[in-house]
Parts: sequence; C-alpha cells; structure tokens
Amino acid sequence: MAEVIIAIDCMGGDFGPSVTIPSVKRILRKYPKVAFQLYGNIDEIQSQLRLHKIAANNKLRIYASDNDVLMTDKPAVALKTKKSSSMRLALEAVRDGQANACVSAGNTGALMAISRFVLKMLPGIDRPAIISAIPTLKNDHVYLLDLGANVECDEKRLTQFAIMGNELAKCLDDKPSPRVGLLNVGEEDNKGSDILRKASELISSIESIDYAGFVEGNQIFSGEYQVIVTDGFTGNNVLKASEGLTHYLAHKIKVAFERNWWAKFCGLLAKPVIGAFKAEVNPEKYNGACLLGLRGIVIKSHGSANIHATYCAIEEAILQSYQKLPHKIRERLQQANDKLTKDMS
Repeated sequence: MAEVIIAIDCMGGDFGPSVTIPSVKRILRKYPKVAFQLYGNIDEIQSQLRLHKIAANNKLRIYASDNDVLMTDKPAVALKTKKSSSMRLALEAVRDGQANACVSAGNTGALMAISRFVLKMLPGIDRPAIISAIPTLKNDHVYLLDLGANVECDEKRLTQFAIMGNELAKCLDDKPSPRVGLLNVGEEDNKGSDILRKASELISSIESIDYAGFVEGNQIFSGEYQVIVTDGFTGNNVLKASEGLTHYLAHKIKVAFERNWWAKFCGLLAKPVIGAFKAEVNPEKYNGACLLGLRGIVIKSHGSANIHATYCAIEEAILQSYQKLPHKIRERLQQANDKLTKDMS
C-alpha cells in the first residue's frame, strides 16, 4: 500500500501529547508505511518522544504551533484569532495535500468551524455531519449521524446525511446496499414532526438508497440497519446515553460478582466471558468520529480519550485515507444530489 500521512493535532483534548505520542508509537508498529506530522508545542512533543523512546526519523515530523485552541474557546474566536494553532495547521496540511487526514481531540465546535473554512464542503452539502460506528447485536456496527454538529436540521439536511452515510457504509464496509433508517418516535408514516415526514419522503425518492423508513430508539442496536439518520441534538444524546449505560452495566456486573464468596467464585469462572463482553461494548473501541461532507478527511477523537481510544481514532483516519473516502463520496453524491435538487425545486 502507498504511504499515508496523518496530521495530528497534538494539543487537542484533555491530555495532549501524553496520549497522542504513545498512540502514534503503537500505530507505527502496525502500519510501517504510515507517516505522521505532529503539530503542537515542540518541547512537550519531544519530551513525550524521549519518554516513549521514539527516535526522530522521516516518519515523524514536528511542526510548532502557537496560541492553540482551548476547549473553552468559542468557534468564531478560534477561527478568527488562532490561525497558528495546532488544529488549524493540521487542517491546512490536509488542504494543501501535505497530509491525507487530520486527527484532533480538540474543541468540537472549533474543529467544525475551522474544518469547514479551511477544507470547504463537498458540492451539494451545506454543513458537515459527525458520524461514528456503534456496536449492534449482530456483532457488527451501525453508523449513526449526526452526533452533535447540527442541533437543528430541516428535511434537506437530514436527506444529505442519509446520502453521505449511505455512501460511507458502501465505501468502508463494502456493502453494495446498506439499509438506511430515519430515527423517529414510531415506525408509522404519520408519526413525528413535519420535518421528519418530509425528510422520509425525500430519502425514499433516492434510488441509490435502500431506505427502510422510520426507526425507533430500541432498534438502533438491533443490527437490522447499517445507517441511522437523526439530528445532532438527538444523535449526541443517544451516543452519550449509550456510553453511560455501558459503564452502568459494567459496574453492576462487577458489584454482583463481589457480593459474597460464592459470587466471587462464579465471577472468577465467568471472567473470560465478562472480559469479552467489556471488550465488545467498550466505547474506546469506537472512538474516532468522522466529520463527513468535507473535501478532506477529519477525524474527531473524544476529548477525554486515552491511549487506546486515540489509537482507534488514528487507525480510522488511516483506513479512510486508503479508501480515499471524500473522493468516492463526491463521485457518488453527484447523481443523488441532482435528483434531490430536482425534487425540491
């Protein structure tokens, strides 16, 4: 495979280089043809490279940043005043063709605003959507979007999400006809808001989408769908509630096996099964949400991501780079967008 270059915003998130550098070390072991551009405070980055015994070579290039984006910064302020931040420089590297993808755990609003300004949108797409895979009962995953980038959505934007999610599933999962659903309070056609009903009509009119209609919340994890579309407010709450439920179940299982000596003995016997369960539903495994709809690849890592979760986010950027995802989506979007524009005119 050809070499891929990933630009890393090392100063983003709660832990900065102390998490990104060891994650890069792990990636280099698995993907020897991948190179990195590290953006941030040079002293902090070099300190972590020494700590983890990573020698400077042509696979790692360090670029100094200044006035980096804080988690408390408003998107407009970060866009206008922090033009030499690690986030901005990493995105510009993607724009200029120096890197194939950008990974950042920084301020989501700022990343969205700067990405949109620097990279621009694909033709026919108004705003980026955050999309990520979540586990299902069928040992597979479903892509859920939007996860917080667009709190309020009209029928046109929801339809754009369906188009993009459909094409992403085709590209990354090699599924010729992913099953797409629209999240609603019921499956019946008369349920939900006017916007949802109009969006359902638009999505169902696009021949390239295998649209399954409305989906209720209890079907998200069923494995019957490959893509589920919703607005950013709902999607973000679904994601956070799912993460909270995962931690709740893990805690309750642990407490149950610590009640008495017999429970502890049963817990010891069940340890391999419990371990497999935790590994399967671990949110870290699914870290790395894509900002879909941009002209370049941008992966948003969770702000509190640890080393393993950051590794997963970087790996997602690598896989999408090898797939040349934006180019494929752009090609496949054109026909669907032409029909969408015609139907809405």
